[in-house]
Amino acid sequence: MTITVRDLAYYPVKGCAGVAVDTARVTGTGLEHDRTFMVVDAVHGTFRSQRTHPAMAALGAEVLDSGAVLALSAESIGPLRLDVVPDGPRREVSMFGNDLGPAVDQGDEVAEWFSDALGAPSRLVRVVPGFDRDGWGDTPGKVNFADAHAVLVTSTASLAGLNARITARGDTAPVPMNRFRPNIVLTGDDEPHFEDRVARMTLGTVELAYSARAIRCNVPLVDQRTGRRAGPEPVRTLAAYRREPEFGNKVSFGAKNAVVREGVVRVGDRVSVSSPVGG
Repeated sequence: MTITVRDLAYYPVKGCAGVAVDTARVTGTGLEHDRTFMVVDAVHGTFRSQRTHPAMAALGAEVLDSGAVLALSAESIGPLRLDVVPDGPRREVSMFGNDLGPAVDQGDEVAEWFSDALGAPSRLVRVVPGFDRDGWGDTPGKVNFADAHAVLVTSTASLAGLNARITARGDTAPVPMNRFRPNIVLTGDDEPHFEDRVARMTLGTVELAYSARAIRCNVPLVDQRTGRRAGPEPVRTLAAYRREPEFGNKVSFGAKNAVVREGVVRVGDRVSVSSPVGG
C-alpha cells in the first residue's frame, strides 16, 4: 500500500475560496499564506465565516508576488488587487467569543469590497508580525486564523465511504471534497477515515502530528462554487455514523494536524505514517 498526496490547497482569507497548488511550503502554522487574512465585523471585530455568510465560499482570494499582493474576485462586484499591509493600523478581533488580540487592518478600499460582497459592514485584517496562537488536542501546535489547528487532512477513501452512504439513500447526489475545505488530501489507502488514526506522518520534508478529529459545523452544507447552502448532505449522512460524543454529538470528517517539522510538500509525494493515535 502506497499513500500519496493527491491535492494541496491553501485558503488565504478565512472562509473564502481556496487555491489549489502543486507545491506548498509548510510553516509552523500550516501551508504558507493559509488563513493569514480574516474578514471581521466592522464594529465589533468578530470574525465572519460561511456559517453565517455562505456567500464567502464564492469569493476568490489568491496571494501573489511572494505575499505582497492579495487578488480578490467576485462575480457580483468584480475583482480587486490589494497591496498587502504587513504592519500598520490595528484592530482587536475575536473568534468564537475568544479575543485574538490585535490584527492589521487592510484599509478602506478592501473593507468596502467585502462589505458590498457580503451585504454587511466588514473589514479585512491580517495576522500581526510574530502572531503567536496555540492550537489544542493531542499535539496543539500553532495556528493563524484557522478555527484551531494548522492543517486539515482528509482522504479519498473517507469521501468515497461517505458518498457511498449518501447515494445509497437514493435521493441525493454525492458531494465533492471541497465541501470540507481540506489543506491536504491523501490517496492510496482504501480504509475510510484512516487519517484519524495516524499519530504522525511525513510528506515530502514536512512532518505532521495528530491533534484531533475535525468537528464539522454547517459549512459542509454550502456549495463551494455558488456560495449557497445546498443541504442536508453531507451532514445528514455523517450524523448516522460519525457523531462524536465528547464534542456534544457533533459530526466529524477529516483530521486536524499540527506541524512538527517545517518543509516542502508536493502533489504526488509519498506519505509515511507512524503508529496509531493512542498507540
